Amino acid sequence: MKTIAAISTAPAVGGIGVIRISGEEAIAVAQKVFRAVSTTKSLAQMQGYTAAYGFVQSAGGQKLDECVALVFRAPHSYTGEDVVELSCHGGLFLLKKVLEAVFAAGAIPAEAGEFTKRAFLNKKIDLTEAEAVASIIAAQSEASAAAALSAKEGALFQKISEINESLVSLSAHLAAWTDYPEDDIEALAQEELEAVLRSAIEECEALLATFEVSQIVSEGVDTAILGRTNVGKSSLMNLICGEQKSIVTDIEGTTRDVVETSVRMGNAVLKLADTAGLRESEDTIEQIGISLSKKKAESAGLILAVFDCSKSLGEEDFALLQAIKNKRAILIYNKTDLSAVWEPDFLADYGKPVVTVSAKSRAGYEALVNAVEEALGTKDFNPYAPLLATERQKQCLGTALSCLREALAALHSGLTLDAVNVSLDAAISAFLELTGERATEKITQEIFKHFCVGK
Repeated sequence: MKTIAAISTAPAVGGIGVIRISGEEAIAVAQKVFRAVSTTKSLAQMQGYTAAYGFVQSAGGQKLDECVALVFRAPHSYTGEDVVELSCHGGLFLLKKVLEAVFAAGAIPAEAGEFTKRAFLNKKIDLTEAEAVASIIAAQSEASAAAALSAKEGALFQKISEINESLVSLSAHLAAWTDYPEDDIEALAQEELEAVLRSAIEECEALLATFEVSQIVSEGVDTAILGRTNVGKSSLMNLICGEQKSIVTDIEGTTRDVVETSVRMGNAVLKLADTAGLRESEDTIEQIGISLSKKKAESAGLILAVFDCSKSLGEEDFALLQAIKNKRAILIYNKTDLSAVWEPDFLADYGKPVVTVSAKSRAGYEALVNAVEEALGTKDFNPYAPLLATERQKQCLGTALSCLREALAALHSGLTLDAVNVSLDAAISAFLELTGERATEKITQEIFKHFCVGK
């Protein structure tokens, strides 16, 4: 493979910027642009995991910047190839000039995710670990970062391998018993076959059950704050965000658009939307905002329905309670800093969690966090357990589970054991596709094209 290079630090001004070079000619390419100051050794003479201080120069020999060159020798590098990382000052123009010099020295631009792709192709990591790299970069909380690191260290791969090993052993025994009857291979009892299949099915079902919560922790859940005008939706938005995101006034209909942001509550990430108050309005702009509110309500994975305890419930309040009866929702009994004209027990009759708060004084915030985590299932989230992190992993595991159920059904229906083994082999293939041990080029291309350049 050709030697590739890219800027591996974020595309922003910083104290340091890193250019990564990987491939058979990585050291030779770096040597053309780097000059050490205090050592007589060239980069080619340096051992892996060693660094040299010097400067980088353009193709014409012009000094560009001070630099530290760090050498990694194959196979003990991130990609499994020879790698050199050039650390310079983090100016965007400067890094671009250094990268141009590296290209002039013989490297070619790296594609998105190509360094991690090479690590996968060189068997430094499996496909689940490669996907975890992207999750580490995108982590928005301590829990999501810990879960991604656990996956990077092989938690999911090990669990899938454990399940698959028992199935491979079973499949091999069935194949041998079917293909070589003259060898007097002992037949497996139906109870033993069923036990292995049921155990694998239960393991798959348990893993699939982790997907939604894992997504909420890492990617977040669309959350809509709904209620009639002036019940305190914008104040609640600001309370959750810890800063003013929405304008708060005593004038009804102040919020006319959907105000959106992402915020962490406990282990959960909420893609929060403060919506226009629900009411009948002759104002064209407000009508548009109300229409957007209703669309948000339809698509939201969690609804925070806000009610003003200082005013009697109105038509819009009852319509909202009816609209969200089949949705995952928390009912917010708001403005407890004022004199209440009705009790929160009334809301409890609607079968949803009820939280009493004063968005203005912050009273009840911890109870709200607890209710959100209970509703989303993130309260007891274990980031170190094997977790499904991507839709691809979910689909592969779903395919494997379907095949295992087919194998069990075939066994119960009295079909021949080679028919059972066909479904068993299909499940094994799905597991191998999940880990990348039998992944097609198309699958790997699809995965890595979503990575940033330089990783």
